[in-house]
Amino acid sequence: MPRVTFTSSLQRHVSCPSEPVGGATVREALEQYFARHPLVRSYVLDEQGALRHHVVIFVNGGQLRDRSGLQEPLSEAADIYVMQALSGG
Repeated sequence: MPRVTFTSSLQRHVSCPSEPVGGATVREALEQYFARHPLVRSYVLDEQGALRHHVVIFVNGGQLRDRSGLQEPLSEAADIYVMQALSGG
């Protein structure tokens, strides 16, 4: 089963424990997670359901490219890491 994990910087704002979820895509996995933890949704997705600009997701160590559709396919053992993106200069 895929597993969703959030960095401690997001956990400071809302309870988001690491959990196994079902789903064949990142979108499906996140929707299952949000069904159990609805307060996390607004920290991760915008009003159109796309990934917020300050959030980045890695699947098995590779950065998610489809930020709006979230249709990246997942394996049964996928690791999904959700974190705040860093910016600066």
